[in-house]
Amino acid sequence: MSTMQALVLDRHNGPLELVELARPEPGPGQVLVRIAASGLNPLDTKIRAGTAAHAKHPLPLVLGIDMAGVVETVGTGVDIFEAGDEVYGMTGGVGGIQGSLAQYAAVDAALLALKPASLSMRDAAALPLAFITSYAGIVDRARVHERQTVLVQGGAGGVGHMAVQLARALGAHVFATASAGNHEYIESLGATPIDYRAMSVEEYVAAHTNGSGFDVVVDTAGGASLDASFAAVKHFGHVVSALGWGTHALAPLSFREASYSGVFTLYPLLTGQHRAHHGEMLREAARLVDADKLAPRVDARRFDLHSAERAYEALLDGSARGKIVVNVDAQLAG
Repeated sequence: MSTMQALVLDRHNGPLELVELARPEPGPGQVLVRIAASGLNPLDTKIRAGTAAHAKHPLPLVLGIDMAGVVETVGTGVDIFEAGDEVYGMTGGVGGIQGSLAQYAAVDAALLALKPASLSMRDAAALPLAFITSYAGIVDRARVHERQTVLVQGGAGGVGHMAVQLARALGAHVFATASAGNHEYIESLGATPIDYRAMSVEEYVAAHTNGSGFDVVVDTAGGASLDASFAAVKHFGHVVSALGWGTHALAPLSFREASYSGVFTLYPLLTGQHRAHHGEMLREAARLVDADKLAPRVDARRFDLHSAERAYEALLDGSARGKIVVNVDAQLAG
């Protein structure tokens, strides 16, 4: 088969057109993946709108950063995968790299890992960006360890629910801000929920840390959430953020002699550097999933290439309860 179906965007905020494209061939170091499912992220909506300056994607484009699928063929120099392997990864949809809203993609093998054996393709496609962002902050930057107190800002969100579970798996005592409607879910993850609308930063720091602050604060929302994180961290603690793009007063952080790290998850995709670490992180995610220490929260609604517009609407209207996943191949997706 020399062609494939893909959703193509010709103009920012324009319609997603289902068209026939030439099926890609894997180059050196690449594998051709038959895509089963595409996991969508809020970032995809910004790329579609042309408002993500840090994640530009030249038009026309195929969206979709996360994916899961089956290796069809391997390119020269690839010895870690073979045809038939079930894989997942954060593989494109930015920087001119074809995304996952297509039947096939030629993917840098370093970005992939074998998918968790206990997950369907659909659930595996919900993991990559959220887990990689969490791991880069919690493990690579903050080096979270046993008995530390960790506050996750936005603990029920895409990155947030991964961060809560990862910190728990590392032995930390985890707290998470969330709206009241998500408190039961936060508790099911083994964390203590904090209603950020009902309590000020000072109040929840006093209530949960006797006023000393949290060892590590993970910000997943940016803006006011990052300012709150600076006020919630303990003396010599650490704040890490995946959305530290704004202008912020550093005085609260400085007065606590605390440190700050930023996470830029797209860097390996955009630059080609450090891509093998993405594969390493996803192998760790698979280990945690299969050990029942990590699980993605996936919205129950099912979309395909013909109804992907509705998937994007669900991302924008706030109705999603978990990650939105598009089934590209219904038989494979599960």
